[in-house]
Amino acid sequence: MAKKDYYDILGVNKDASEDEIKKAYRKLAMQYHPDRNPNNKNAEEKFKEAAEAYEILSDPEKKHRYDQFGEAGINGSGFSDIDDIFSHFSDIFDDFFGFGGRRSGSYYQSYVKKGSNLRIRIKLSLEEILTGIEKKITIQKKVICHKCNGTGAKSKDSITTCPTCHGTGQVTHITSTLFGRIQSTNVCSSCNGKGKIISERCPVCNGTGIEDAKETITINIPAGALQDMQLTLTGQGNHVPDGIPGDLIVMIDEEEHPLFKRDGLNIFYEHYISYPEAVMGTEIDIPILNGKATIKIPPGTQPGKLFRLKNKGLPDINSSKKGDFIVSINIHVPDNVTKEEKNLLEEMKKMKHFNVQKQSSGKSLFERLKEYIQ
Repeated sequence: MAKKDYYDILGVNKDASEDEIKKAYRKLAMQYHPDRNPNNKNAEEKFKEAAEAYEILSDPEKKHRYDQFGEAGINGSGFSDIDDIFSHFSDIFDDFFGFGGRRSGSYYQSYVKKGSNLRIRIKLSLEEILTGIEKKITIQKKVICHKCNGTGAKSKDSITTCPTCHGTGQVTHITSTLFGRIQSTNVCSSCNGKGKIISERCPVCNGTGIEDAKETITINIPAGALQDMQLTLTGQGNHVPDGIPGDLIVMIDEEEHPLFKRDGLNIFYEHYISYPEAVMGTEIDIPILNGKATIKIPPGTQPGKLFRLKNKGLPDINSSKKGDFIVSINIHVPDNVTKEEKNLLEEMKKMKHFNVQKQSSGKSLFERLKEYIQ
């Protein structure tokens, strides 16, 4: 599947302001609105693409992640269908078209309530990011009342049809004016649009139809997850009577590793060897993310020498590509020596090959690292 360019979809530059992004979205939404393009699948797809692009670029946090990581940074975003778009952007469509989240014709006849979203952060180690992991978490959320099943009533006998609207949830008023008779339909004030009147409330939820509960949820986190990446678990948020539940938004936090540093897909590790080992060469075992590896250190290895272990880094969440594990060799210099060791060092200072003649390259470790991985 081709990657989406949300800026290209809306036809704006990357430095576009919030007003420019909103204006561009409004133009596309009006052009491809389903009511203006009935039974036009192509227009419906463009309408959904524009809504998805606007959802990302109008949110500063999502926009920052998208600019930094592309689609991987906002994984889980998007809309399941047209109704989801209208529910999500009801305030926007109210500004644009004057009918809020409601849609006319055969598309949508009544507003669908949706429960609020929940947001949590999950900490992951580099080892967990390497392989991906299944996490089980327990969250506190709003659920449908187990006693009344969301009706808010003590029993079935406590529910009666609203005498004002006769169960429709709406009342119609006809007003005579100079221009003729005008008919308007409004939500029934007696039952708040529910069409039912409750005489006795449920003792558990006090008539709300909702109660607090703890729920254990399984989250499958893919390999290669990124810091601040967002996963959306549809329908795992708060519930609402006579509607659909909200979503659970999971944000990824990468834990600082005691040994390794991450740079994109690459992992960096600094390993110390003794001066004699650097001079004569040696073989060392080093820790990597999924175990151990052996590296041969050739004679005459200089401080800062880099060794690359191909494909031993982190996987790319969007492809089969893998990063490398890069080892920087440093020389251990003891801060305390015995008299015998000191005498040996004094003798070494006089020897030909231990007389420092070479000049430093003047490049920092970071500069050499950048050159190495390019």
